[in-house]
Amino acid sequence: MLHFGEHIRQAREALQEQDRTFSLRQVAARVGIEPAYLSKIERGIFQPPSEDVIVKLAGVLGEDKDVLLALAGKLSSDLQQIIIQRPKLFAELLRQLREVPDYAILRVVREVRDGQW
Repeated sequence: MLHFGEHIRQAREALQEQDRTFSLRQVAARVGIEPAYLSKIERGIFQPPSEDVIVKLAGVLGEDKDVLLALAGKLSSDLQQIIIQRPKLFAELLRQLREVPDYAILRVVREVRDGQW
């Protein structure tokens, strides 16, 4: 599995092959950070940035923010608040889902989303 910076660099460079506006400098400008900072993140010299910067990077690069946050070893603040409200229940749920295949998790997600109890 790629590290956060490697993933960001590969995603940006793949987009840059089709569209030159995805240069390091231009992506950094759209996210609101210095190009040197983005370069150091991509090369793994700096740790992943804040949640806010990761979410902006996800938007610019067309990536899923939760996936990027997970690659950075972080959890979005909205998910943190959900877990904090019922920590024992969510901890148990996540531990039980650890070994469950993806299709089973998707089924649970669909049932909850559709309100089928």
